[in-house]
Amino acid sequence: MTMQPPAVQICRADYANPVHASALAQLLDGYARDVMGGGAALPPQVLATVASELAKRPHAFSILAFVGGVPAGLVNCFEGFSTFACKPLVNVHDVSVQPEFRGRGIAQAMLREVELIARERGCCKLTLEVLQGNTHAIQLYEKIGFGGYKLVESMGHAVFFQKSLERVSA
Repeated sequence: MTMQPPAVQICRADYANPVHASALAQLLDGYARDVMGGGAALPPQVLATVASELAKRPHAFSILAFVGGVPAGLVNCFEGFSTFACKPLVNVHDVSVQPEFRGRGIAQAMLREVELIARERGCCKLTLEVLQGNTHAIQLYEKIGFGGYKLVESMGHAVFFQKSLERVSA
């Protein structure tokens, strides 16, 4: 008799649920510690407050994946607005699957749930950014319909920039 692997449960996070809040913090920290997340642990204050801070933002939502009750994956999203379409959009901000659960279709399942929520909200598109070196993620995103953003072929693809507003010590 062959043992079946535990089922994957995908759910929208309830930031007030202690199990979900703990899973969110654990998964976000795991992502931050990965080279694709910067390779450094998150500060304890961030881990202690991330769920309650997200709960304060009415346009934020998160998708969690559990395998046999163990936190396995996370997607954090924020609703924005497309002025050209005059409709809301969803920006996929974080996508992470713990290394021991990769290759099981968990990220794809979580992103399907994100798309369902975006469609329910009448959104015109999903957006995300990904590091050029994260080839596995890029392949997944392209497989499920994401592509580079451009308005006019001659102007090329959009480039993502940032400017930190955090105090930097010298």
